[in-house]
Amino acid sequence: MNTIRDIYSFLHSLAPEKYAMEGDRIGLLCGHMDAPVTKIMVSLDASFDAAEEAAKVGAQLLLTHHPVYWKLSAVSDTDLAGKTILYLVEHGIAALNAHTNLDCAPGGVNDCLAQKLKLRDVRVMDPEGQDSLGRDYGLIRIGTVDEVSPDDFAAVVKKQLSCEGLRYVASSRPIRMVAVGGGACADSLSRVAQLGCDAFVTADAKYHSFCDARDLGVTLIDAGHFQTENPVCQYLAAQIRSAFPQIEVVISQKHKDCIKFL
Repeated sequence: MNTIRDIYSFLHSLAPEKYAMEGDRIGLLCGHMDAPVTKIMVSLDASFDAAEEAAKVGAQLLLTHHPVYWKLSAVSDTDLAGKTILYLVEHGIAALNAHTNLDCAPGGVNDCLAQKLKLRDVRVMDPEGQDSLGRDYGLIRIGTVDEVSPDDFAAVVKKQLSCEGLRYVASSRPIRMVAVGGGACADSLSRVAQLGCDAFVTADAKYHSFCDARDLGVTLIDAGHFQTENPVCQYLAAQIRSAFPQIEVVISQKHKDCIKFL
């Protein structure tokens, strides 16, 4: 029977922990490495709702992109992260995640985002290195699309990522070269502009990032943290199913974006 350690090792092969940013919370944050696993639930976030759903479906492992905790003050029901960990422990569920290492890994968050937006000729912006197969890894992806207006491209992003709404600033030039960075990657805007990208799809952009994008002549699209990263859940589930056909893998049906638009 497979154990949590087997899944951990496989996840490490997909997204080595050395790819992660310093201080990131990654790996097995709750549970026993040698505990058996026959069912896994995949979710973008290790929220309390996701933990409850994992218990309800009988999963022994909650596999996520975001960690079950960032800062932990207590493992008790007086602290939200502590409450979630306590619940997982009480129900025999391990919590395993790959965060910024999965952002940077080939095939990970940003390749999934690029694929979802149907970018062509996708490459890694400023690669940090190469994996064992000679593939570049790094955070931002750059690709191309058929020429389209900024407004029409924003509409495509909204449709492809199933956004309830999005924020964007449109440049005056058509879109051909596109950069994508799932989650909060707006800090890379200047480099994206320097490389001649016409548009940058990311999330959590601040007001001044939109102002800078306008002045730099880049169409900046904030499509939402959940929407830009959630496509990786399908990727993770498919990879686990392929490597471990004897393990049942389900994707959370309850975990959705908590942000609403009026």
